[in-house]
Amino acid sequence: MSEKKCILMVCLGNICRSPLAEALLRQKVDSRKVEVASAGLDSYHVGEPPCPTSQAIAREHGLDISGLQASTFKTTDFDRFDKIYIMDEYNWELIKSRARTPEDLKKVDFILNEIFPGENMSVPDSYGKGKNAAKLVFDMLDQATTAIAKKLMT
Repeated sequence: MSEKKCILMVCLGNICRSPLAEALLRQKVDSRKVEVASAGLDSYHVGEPPCPTSQAIAREHGLDISGLQASTFKTTDFDRFDKIYIMDEYNWELIKSRARTPEDLKKVDFILNEIFPGENMSVPDSYGKGKNAAKLVFDMLDQATTAIAKKLMT
């Protein structure tokens, strides 16, 4: 059996997009082979659960993300994780400023590049924008995590 892969989902506050991506990927991979976590690039919400709208949309799809707690991205995450998926251009700028080496940056990619290669498309921030925005984000992340899971499990 090969070494366990470690995947990190990153957004700004770690209460909307990245917890959804974490939960979606977790349900699609073998936890013995893949570890999935999430983090935020700002510390506004550390220790808080995902926002109510993200929790609701997850529940509608059979996922319980209420037990997740926001954490902050650390420079050492470049060492711990094999792949780091970001949600948007702002995340890219922030994470790029924290990279220590070109090798650190090679681990980082826009999550939607998994379904739209090389386009660096953003997953919109649904915080405070209601259920329709959360549904759109969920659908985008569902497609992207399906593509990621296929890669990881082959």
